[in-house]
Amino acid sequence: MSIQIPDSKQWECGPKVVVIGGGTGLSTLLRGLKRYTKNLTAIVAVSDDGGGSGVLRRDLGIPPPGDVRHCMEALANTEPIMERLLAYRFTGGSLAGQSLGNLILAALSGITGSFEEAVAQMGQVLAITGRILPVTGANVALEAVFENGTRVVGESKICDFKKSQDCRIDHVRLIPEHPAALPESLHAVEEADMVVLGPGSLYTSVIPNLLAEGMSAALERSRAWKVYVCNIMTQDGETEGYTAADHLQALLDHGLPGMVDLCLANSTPVDPALLERYRAENAVPLVVDRDRVEAMGPQLVERDVAARGENYARHDPDRLARTLMELYQDRTVRIFRGPSRYILEK
Repeated sequence: MSIQIPDSKQWECGPKVVVIGGGTGLSTLLRGLKRYTKNLTAIVAVSDDGGGSGVLRRDLGIPPPGDVRHCMEALANTEPIMERLLAYRFTGGSLAGQSLGNLILAALSGITGSFEEAVAQMGQVLAITGRILPVTGANVALEAVFENGTRVVGESKICDFKKSQDCRIDHVRLIPEHPAALPESLHAVEEADMVVLGPGSLYTSVIPNLLAEGMSAALERSRAWKVYVCNIMTQDGETEGYTAADHLQALLDHGLPGMVDLCLANSTPVDPALLERYRAENAVPLVVDRDRVEAMGPQLVERDVAARGENYARHDPDRLARTLMELYQDRTVRIFRGPSRYILEK
């Protein structure tokens, strides 16, 4: 089924889509999806402890604002200069390395008294499409435990530590364990028509969201179509040697078996010039092992969702969003119940 960009009325009444993750993968997906529905909710991991976000977290005791800011930039309906302003990073003095958007979120946290309210207020100022929710309001750290029994605390330390251990990550956990997920995040998942996990770093962007108390259970209960979007490449210092099924298995091991209905993977070969660059980083295109994925329960779908002419092997926002909406429509029957009233049956 081919899907068209909706008109304003269709956009207003579009499906309730929840996306869960962090990093550039989440913001890439949001840039595409905001063209198809107004009813977007981004649930964002808050375990980052590196860069400017880490400095603000340590100095002010607030959750890391970086991934939330990226989502703000993706969903903002403002002049281009405002997006550039939010992303502006100071290059000198005591503010070197900080972005203005992060500082605004930090200031709003002080004014409103909570990071969650700061995110909500900044969303109103920028007239974003949908809403952005931190997965938890707790101040959490991420710990990785490796197959040889060693462990390291701090998201920013995991990559180098993994290389030094030369073995796979067994699991990750939040410290303190099982922080309460925001009630708004759980409600959004339970009321969603479609939930999308990823794309993004498996252990440091996607899985940490599942470790908030109640999130995995909410996903299992939800009647939404639940889709896991595979990364295009493996990730140096995190998922070397992983196949699509390995990614999915790690996701389910940290959550619950009924969390994923469909697994979406890229079908387009990666540009040979990019392969050379990634080879130096010990990263390769993700191997899609169809039989293993489908033996785990979810349906596997392969589509052309990669960007063209980029310096990195990334998803194309429009292709990815259009594919997800087509998959959703293909699996949804709209039953007419009178003027402007439809009931969705999955």
